[in-house]
Amino acid sequence: MLRIALPALALAIAVLLTPAMAADETKGAEVFERYKPVIDRGLQWLARQQARDGHWEAMNGQYPVAMTALAGLALLAEGSTPSQGKYAKEIDNAVEYLLSRAQKNGLIGRPDDPREQQRYMYGHGFGTLFLALAYGEENDEKRRKEMENVLKKAVEFIARAQTRLGGWGYVSATDNADFDEGSVTITQVQALRACKNAGIPVPKETIDKAHDYLKKSTMISSHDSDPKKIEAGVIYSLRQGGGNIRPPLTAAGIACLFNAGEYKNELAIKWLNYCQRHIPVDQLGRDSFGHWEYTHFYFAQVMYTLGEDRHKELRPDLPDSQLMKWSRYRDETFKYIASRQNQDGSWSQGYIGPVYTTSLHLLILQLDRGNLPIFQR
Repeated sequence: MLRIALPALALAIAVLLTPAMAADETKGAEVFERYKPVIDRGLQWLARQQARDGHWEAMNGQYPVAMTALAGLALLAEGSTPSQGKYAKEIDNAVEYLLSRAQKNGLIGRPDDPREQQRYMYGHGFGTLFLALAYGEENDEKRRKEMENVLKKAVEFIARAQTRLGGWGYVSATDNADFDEGSVTITQVQALRACKNAGIPVPKETIDKAHDYLKKSTMISSHDSDPKKIEAGVIYSLRQGGGNIRPPLTAAGIACLFNAGEYKNELAIKWLNYCQRHIPVDQLGRDSFGHWEYTHFYFAQVMYTLGEDRHKELRPDLPDSQLMKWSRYRDETFKYIASRQNQDGSWSQGYIGPVYTTSLHLLILQLDRGNLPIFQR
């Protein structure tokens, strides 16, 4: 795939956009250049952490499949591919590692590995997402065919692992008494969307059940006679029922709907209203829910997709000062992320480990590059 430097790309497409959109693209290029040193230090640190067999890991060697996928995504977002670019070697090794973890039943991971066995569906979902995106950049026909076969089986495994209510849990439904949980469900939905975008067959009934699961997992938090003003969010588990609305899961749910092109979905509007009230956006990194990196990994995708105009289309009743805009979110969030970077280029906030936090922060900072189809507008 032909890669074009971001400033040149902004100029090349500006003539095809509305004045507001063109201004946003140009501004995005300027912001990217400002934070490029921060991004480069982070990418270089991440590349140095890769093990000789191609994997990355969290604290205490945990979650090698999930961490390899997330780190690989951050490098793909830079514009490198398995065969071209500054991080081609690292991406290629990550692909090889994940292919080596693929089981005959389609699972990408090792359920007998104590580092993965308690939450292998996370690894499988992120691994499938990464391989689906790398698949579109693979030029070697033999490797491409191998990736295609692994992805087809991975999709089949996701479908079999789905619970009766349409969600997914930390492990397959058959391994955990049909337990479901929102964040794992989001991971599988986004992986399936990436596979579908890459031309891998995805059962429609699996996607439909998942969307129905998210709809049924929604709880209204603020009623209003105007449907556009209703606030609602996603709860932790549909099978368990009840519980508080989770801002991270609500942001992730919107990202999934936007990935599917459902920008004006009534449910997305309700979720967006909730997130606007309950997810702080500032340079202090305020976080009342304990998962800042995870929350903003998805919320940044939402804000990037909204751009400068889409929230106005959804909420024409709001004054401009209350509209959610990518430029406003970016200004606040990027400053906060940059202020938290360690001298070696990593980020170490959170309890999963610096590979996890660094990967998610780099994915947020590189959204304007537009190199990952799943996150494009």
